[in-house]
Amino acid sequence: MSTSSTTLFEPLRAGDLLLSNRIVMAPLTRNRSPEAIPRDITAIYYAQRASAGLLITEATAISHQGQGYAQVPGLYGTEQLDGWKKVTGAVHEAGGRIVVQLWHVGRISHTSLQPDGGAPVAPSAITAKAKTYLVHADGSGEMVPTSEPRALDVGELPGIVKTYRAAARNAVETAGFDGVEVHGANGYLLDQFLKTGSNQRRDDYGGSIENRARLLLEVTRGIADDLGGGKVGIRLSPVTPANDASDEDPQALFDYLVRELAPLGLAYIHIIEGATGGPREIAERPFDYAALKAAYREAGGKGAWMVNNGYDRALAEQKIASGEADLVAFGKAYIANPDLVRRLKEKAQLNQPDPSTFYGGGEHGYTDYPALRS
Repeated sequence: MSTSSTTLFEPLRAGDLLLSNRIVMAPLTRNRSPEAIPRDITAIYYAQRASAGLLITEATAISHQGQGYAQVPGLYGTEQLDGWKKVTGAVHEAGGRIVVQLWHVGRISHTSLQPDGGAPVAPSAITAKAKTYLVHADGSGEMVPTSEPRALDVGELPGIVKTYRAAARNAVETAGFDGVEVHGANGYLLDQFLKTGSNQRRDDYGGSIENRARLLLEVTRGIADDLGGGKVGIRLSPVTPANDASDEDPQALFDYLVRELAPLGLAYIHIIEGATGGPREIAERPFDYAALKAAYREAGGKGAWMVNNGYDRALAEQKIASGEADLVAFGKAYIANPDLVRRLKEKAQLNQPDPSTFYGGGEHGYTDYPALRS
């Protein structure tokens, strides 16, 4: 009997995605796309990181209404899609695989970012205790409180599903992405519908777990129908407090959700463990991630299980070797280390990221982090 175990550096098939290793670049908002159009430096940035098994783009708005931060990219205009086509071409030329994260921020927005200065939309008219990022005329950036949202009318929801599906088709058929990731995490629109802290509706999209999960499932099923489930992943964050997200019974909610996702033949499920960018365990919000994965597998889910949040090489290796995860997503380490796969493999020292350049700006802190010399 073999005693060998799977490593981070072995290939994997995740649905239709053939990945050269188990290391994933997590989605990282960088605010460098004026007018929601990816620039030439965006193509350089992602191509530099193409040795990852999979690149997941920064969250990308499916519509102008879905935008919540200044200078984030979109998928709803010709120039935006042309910009992304340069990115996917550069990544593929470098031998990589890339999917785009589909984003509607819901209430995490500001009137100045919305069409005609309107109120952001949400499941319920509850203002989030959160901030968003604006850029002023002089080019300076500032974090400001989110605006008061309005509750979506039930008649508007089919249009939102349709917009998600159109963005997904545009991403694959026009922009050349290998697939898409539905952003169902971090207190944005789909997560807002899921969770009791932001959803107080009394119609078919509020109240019971089944009703609160309805919009996310309609979106994901629709995209899977259009593209095939093997080109679709989904990101979930059961207990993160990011963007004022909370639920009174997250274990029951997310166990139900992954059982419903299981038949769709998704490429992967991407789970943020604990608080996004914070502690992996939250004392007042306990959660059993092994039980969540078991619920998915017992319901017939075969997609790769991707984990995220605060992973270093040792913890990532342990999770892969034990079979607890199939893929590990790295965030901030990928900002500063375009050759992260090589650095992890050689146990080389990592560059440290400069937080002052995370959001907005140009090449500095974006495309100028050094790779190891040959």
